[in-house]
Amino acid sequence: MPAVLAVGVMASVMAEGALAASFAVSGTSFQVSSGKLTSEGLSSYVQTDRDIDGKGHPVALLGIGDATLSDICQAAEVKTPVGTVVFKLTAGGDAGNVTASNLVIDGEDLVGDARFGTAQIGRDASTLDEVPGVKGERGKFGLQAGDITVSGVKSHAWSATGGNFRLKGMRVDVSLGGKKCF
Repeated sequence: MPAVLAVGVMASVMAEGALAASFAVSGTSFQVSSGKLTSEGLSSYVQTDRDIDGKGHPVALLGIGDATLSDICQAAEVKTPVGTVVFKLTAGGDAGNVTASNLVIDGEDLVGDARFGTAQIGRDASTLDEVPGVKGERGKFGLQAGDITVSGVKSHAWSATGGNFRLKGMRVDVSLGGKKCF
């Protein structure tokens, strides 16, 4: 969850439904991982993120309500004049759980062992109501669940936004040829 810390105000407005959950993405996807994610509420539908040059990236928009993560790791490779740098943010673990509300991740994939409570698969995306402000277009495929638990989370994402983040034990590392999350 990279620059999420800087968009708390946007996330609050987004959660109230006053702002769309999209913006021009950087053109660089990133890794996100966690040992365990639990949440009260999940809404998801397919959309296309666009980078600043207009190139489309198909994603599953994942709206996650009040989330608790055992730990997080986010890493992106960035090309610079001195070589490829890995920007890595970690938090949680021994320092305590990471929490977030109204987390929205635009992901290419999500891998892990999951349990969904009260799942509704195939629901019209415009009628999703488990996560405030997370609704898709009328007639589009959507899914939602009342609560979720995912262990061994691994994902490649194009963007992440959220409000009320608490990143215990946060650490940011920038290094040439550094190690990514997975």
